[in-house]
Amino acid sequence: MSDDMSWTFGLPSLEHLDLSWVDLGGAKNMDMVLYNLPSLKELSLHGCGLSNVHLVPFFNSSRILANIKHLDLGFNSFKGPLPGFFRNMTSLAFLDLSEFDLSLAWNFANVLNMIPSLSELHLSLCGLDKTFLSSAHFNISMLSNIQHLDLSWNSIEGIFPSVFSNMSSLRVLDLSGNMLHSSVPIMPDLLELDLSVNHFKNIEDVGIWRQCYLKQLFASRNPFEIERIDPPQNVSECSQYALEWLDLSGCLNVTIPKAFGRLTNLRVLSLWNSSLTGPIPESLGRLRYLEELYLSDNRLTGPIPTFLGNLSRLDLSYNQLNGSIPESFGNLAALESLYLQSNHLTGPIPTSLGRLVSLQECWLSSNLLNGTIPVSIGQLAKLNELDISDNSLEGVVSEAHFANLSMLEHLDASSNTKLAFNVSREWIPPFQLYHLNLSSCNLTNGLPQWLRNQFLLSELVLSNASISGPLPRWLTGKIPKCLQNLQGLCAMILSSNLLSGVIPSYIALSHSSLHWLKLNDNNFTGELPRELGNLRHLRVLDVGDNQLFRKIPHWIGENLTSLIVLRLHKNNFTGEIPESLCKMSKLQILDVAYNNLTGIIPHCLRELNAMVNGAEKWYDSYSWADSNENVIQVMKGVDLEYTRILDIVYNMDLSSNKLVGEIPIEITALSMLVGLNLSNNHLSGNIPDTIGNLTALFSLDFSNNELTGMIPPSMADLTFLSHLNLSHNNLWGRIPTGHQLQTLTDDPSIYAGNRDLCGPPLPNNCSDHQDPTTTAKPKKKHKAADKSIKVWWFYLDIMSGFATGFWGVIVVLLFKKHWRRRLFMFVEKSMDKIYVAVMVKVAKIKRRREAV
Repeated sequence: MSDDMSWTFGLPSLEHLDLSWVDLGGAKNMDMVLYNLPSLKELSLHGCGLSNVHLVPFFNSSRILANIKHLDLGFNSFKGPLPGFFRNMTSLAFLDLSEFDLSLAWNFANVLNMIPSLSELHLSLCGLDKTFLSSAHFNISMLSNIQHLDLSWNSIEGIFPSVFSNMSSLRVLDLSGNMLHSSVPIMPDLLELDLSVNHFKNIEDVGIWRQCYLKQLFASRNPFEIERIDPPQNVSECSQYALEWLDLSGCLNVTIPKAFGRLTNLRVLSLWNSSLTGPIPESLGRLRYLEELYLSDNRLTGPIPTFLGNLSRLDLSYNQLNGSIPESFGNLAALESLYLQSNHLTGPIPTSLGRLVSLQECWLSSNLLNGTIPVSIGQLAKLNELDISDNSLEGVVSEAHFANLSMLEHLDASSNTKLAFNVSREWIPPFQLYHLNLSSCNLTNGLPQWLRNQFLLSELVLSNASISGPLPRWLTGKIPKCLQNLQGLCAMILSSNLLSGVIPSYIALSHSSLHWLKLNDNNFTGELPRELGNLRHLRVLDVGDNQLFRKIPHWIGENLTSLIVLRLHKNNFTGEIPESLCKMSKLQILDVAYNNLTGIIPHCLRELNAMVNGAEKWYDSYSWADSNENVIQVMKGVDLEYTRILDIVYNMDLSSNKLVGEIPIEITALSMLVGLNLSNNHLSGNIPDTIGNLTALFSLDFSNNELTGMIPPSMADLTFLSHLNLSHNNLWGRIPTGHQLQTLTDDPSIYAGNRDLCGPPLPNNCSDHQDPTTTAKPKKKHKAADKSIKVWWFYLDIMSGFATGFWGVIVVLLFKKHWRRRLFMFVEKSMDKIYVAVMVKVAKIKRRREAV
């Protein structure tokens, strides 16, 4: 579609065309589009990669332009004066020029004056400042019909522009993302005002207590001062009945003002992420029309109030609320969304929740809930998402708990270790899940048989669920019918179970869309099946802590080029680290520790581009930003679990193998690494002088090798280093000091087993010859002379030693006849041995040539 616009030919009756976010920057036949669409009334080219050169050729038909009522050109690369074709758009009512650089548009006012029908105008991110709103540029008469004006995310600063008070038709005004700070004038006709992300310090200045007709006020993320939160004495009576939607999220940093209870007509109150403290005030109980209450991400304490009587959405998540979930919640007949996760709630899930016939989302995770799950949950016919994970629930979950959950798509009951699932093998669920997480639950009967009927499953997480035996054939799909099962699966997490046998090759054929495959911490044996190389979208491959053997396959690096995490930790892999792994330019975590790998560390590792320059932004249908799944990595000498911050973790662990040779200098080009572990190998040579280039390094372990030489001074440049282990090598000289190394002086064990190391934190002091760093660097003009003197003395020592030894032997031989005879016999015998060895070697070579 985006290469050639000739496809628009033959659509003379088309009235609405939306090409938003289609790249049309290089499209052909753009000038023919309007000619091909004579009936067009609405056109959206939002974010199409267009620039000024596309404007005039595209809008070249004045007759058709006159019919267009809706035009969206936002988020392209336009700048400068507005083109003249706008004067032909006499019917235009909606115009979006967001991100059109209007800072040099001298004709902007004149062009708008030619569009009297315009009622909605979007000028977000246009580089406008307060001069744009001055009388010289902004003629009120030309915008007399504007009802909706968007000037968000510009550079309008200072006093609130008075020009808006005279726009009698204005109903919606968006000034978010600017730098305004003075009082908002009374605008009797305005219904919706967005002042989010400005510099208002007084909550009264945004007009909350003075606007008698304003229905919706958005003023989130303004730096309101605490002492200016409460309303003044002369509150306008009408304002208390006008406001229906109030958003002050990220502003208050106090207890919830009781005065909000006076806004008796409120339908929506949003105060999330505001550092609110204390209990939820009873004054909110006076808001009898309140439908949506958002108080998440605060520090609220106390019990959940029982006076919230007409809500459709309630979000109290990520607070410190305690007590039990009120039984009276069963009376919230209109409740559609309930978010209570990440609090300190105790007690059982109330049976009355089964009466919430409108409930669609129920999130109760990360609390202290206990007891059994009420069977009444199974009557919530509209329930779409149920998350009860990370609690202390117990008992048996049966088919009755899912009896009428035909709309269920998301089920997470993980981390309830006393919760068991017991359904018959023939049970067919009434739902089709997209997400299932039963990790750390009790699935002693094996993989749930009912999964074979879940055709839409995208994420399957069954780790640490006591599952044993081989993977069933129906899951990996050898039977033709089952090949269609789970085709959209993006994540398969079966780690920390008792699964055995070989990893089935058909797992790759059935689940080609996989992004996460975690089979770690099981009892799988054999080789990695070559078919896994077909998983071209795979981001995470974790088969660590199994009993896999043979060489690391070359096809991993050649085929799985999208891998971000490769974890082969603690298996029985042998052979060398294949150089093909260097082709994985997106790799952030490489863990092949605790195997039997031999050979040298590949020099090509510097080609791991993500570890050098950082990862590119990537987006797909299953991102770890939305996942709670973890990858275990050894960091600071201990196993750490990384979940939501995986995208900023870069780690290389080659420890506990049989690697030899030197540490390649190329490895110091991997400047994004936060962890590097090469311990417990047979590495030799010096630590690279450029080790200080690894400026992001957090944990470094070279212990238990055969490294020699001095510790490079550049190691002091590792300003984030908090764990270092260089013990049990053959290092010598003074331990460098300064910067971050000064914080590691409390633990001398990190240098233990290096007999010739000296200086703090070790007890042995350094002599001058051990400490070249204590001598001031000579000036450049003396360096050559210094060096020549040292060389001269070096050769003089050799010559004198040789002369002394030579004449000492000669003198002894002159006076000791017995010694002379022994010496000549030894020389003769040695020559005979050398002669025989040479002749045997020559004979072998001749025989080989004759055989050829």
